[in-house]
Amino acid sequence: MDHSQQGGRAVVAGGGVGGWFQRAGHFLTAVNAEMKKVSWPTRDELKRATYMILIMSVALGLLIGWMDLLLQLILVDGIARLAQ
Repeated sequence: MDHSQQGGRAVVAGGGVGGWFQRAGHFLTAVNAEMKKVSWPTRDELKRATYMILIMSVALGLLIGWMDLLLQLILVDGIARLAQ
């Protein structure tokens, strides 16, 4: 027999469709219990976090673009000039 821990109690993995429904029911019960423990952000916290992510994404994109341009100038154009 296969024993597993779900929701703090041992569940015996039964065969067939009935065992599947039982395991699914235990899983959904455990999910519901965990979702009640979640502390959800307020609307203001969510807005602030979203703006921070957007600003950081744009800043990181600009930084990567600048580094790409700089490395292209050094490695591609600079080496091409040395080879002439």
